[in-house]
Amino acid sequence: MTVSFDRRTLLVGGLAASALTPLSEAFAQRRRVSANDKVQVGLIGCKGMGWANLTAMVKGGDVTPVALCDVDAKVLTGRGAELQKVSGRAPRLYDDYRRMLDDKSVDAVIIATPDHWHALQLIDAMSAGKHAYCEKPLGNSIAECRAMVAAKQRHNRVVQVGQWQRSNQHWADAIAHVHSGGIGRVRKVKAWAYMGWMKNIAIQPDQPPPPGVDYDRWLGPAQQRAFNPNRFHFNWRWYWDYAGGLMTDWGVHLMDIALLGMKAQAPRSVSSLGGAYGYPGSAMETPDTQTAIFDFGDYSVEWEHAVGISRGPFGGHDHGVAFVGETGTLVVDRSKWWVSPETRDDKALTREIPVTKASDNGLDRHTADFIACVKDRARTPACPIESAANTATVCQMGNVAWRTGRKVHWDAPAGRFKGDAEANALITPRYRAPYRLPA
Repeated sequence: MTVSFDRRTLLVGGLAASALTPLSEAFAQRRRVSANDKVQVGLIGCKGMGWANLTAMVKGGDVTPVALCDVDAKVLTGRGAELQKVSGRAPRLYDDYRRMLDDKSVDAVIIATPDHWHALQLIDAMSAGKHAYCEKPLGNSIAECRAMVAAKQRHNRVVQVGQWQRSNQHWADAIAHVHSGGIGRVRKVKAWAYMGWMKNIAIQPDQPPPPGVDYDRWLGPAQQRAFNPNRFHFNWRWYWDYAGGLMTDWGVHLMDIALLGMKAQAPRSVSSLGGAYGYPGSAMETPDTQTAIFDFGDYSVEWEHAVGISRGPFGGHDHGVAFVGETGTLVVDRSKWWVSPETRDDKALTREIPVTKASDNGLDRHTADFIACVKDRARTPACPIESAANTATVCQMGNVAWRTGRKVHWDAPAGRFKGDAEANALITPRYRAPYRLPA
């Protein structure tokens, strides 16, 4: 895939090309909308995808960003100054998200903090009457996903989860082709992410937090630890306290498509293997190389990732989803999809579909869909919380299998692993006092 911008920026954390649009250009694209028809938005977590989400959201013109929150004063003041410069209006700045939720003028919030904060912030936002656009993965544990779904049902707020590929038309077209029987009965699905840009993360000593960083608030419900730069901005993804590595970072994007294509919920069993194969001795806790196999009874879904390697399967593509059917194989990634037929006696068993390129902007459409749902509560978000919870839960199962070192079997009615106390102990996170996950 040829790109004209920094590849790492595109791939890290699921950034779309649209995320590279400067905020000034986003404001320049805005259409005129009556002030009474605008949704006032606050952003919690102003770095990376948080800023990308806000930038995409303001393009439509029916969003007014009014508040920013971050525990890093340097990030917060910098983003505040940038927003004021392009909008002509100074946003209210908060270092505690709860104070933002007390702000009655905020209609909706974007939650783009590290994964271990999603559950408490989303539940608190809904409890405060706010609608929410929450970054993926929905939760950092199975129990957190359940708690957030229960809170959504209790408070009846609009929640869109940032699995924005659901809003790209070419992904929808590919899934529709699978559902139509265009490649016959599917026996195997493969999803993968090969992160060639990722370098070794060298071990560093603990040190004082940077000036202006409220580290205790950054930790939140996670266990108390000394500050280490490897666990902070961006690289927190590779530590179990805060996230689930590539299995839940990229996995929820691509496994989401696999589950949609198969109309799947929970697998019967999951096995996983991998480790620090790319960079032995790295500071990462999560595996840099991992394969997880999910058994759904009459088909399997396989996930694999590897860092430091760019050439993945099906022609060397670094990411994608492949549906292997009895008459053909459909492959889809962020830029295109195609179908290669099976042949028998030199005859194609299904029609070939040449490479069909993406023609729209998934992140822009996804954020616009959220605002449309806030305005029209009868609409269903492209990625509702229930779907995001299922995808995150399945990906968490992959990590549970890896962390226990054995095949785990899921009891869907009970919502537990069968006869496996160690695996079941990983369903619910251990919060430090005084934080508590709502029942």
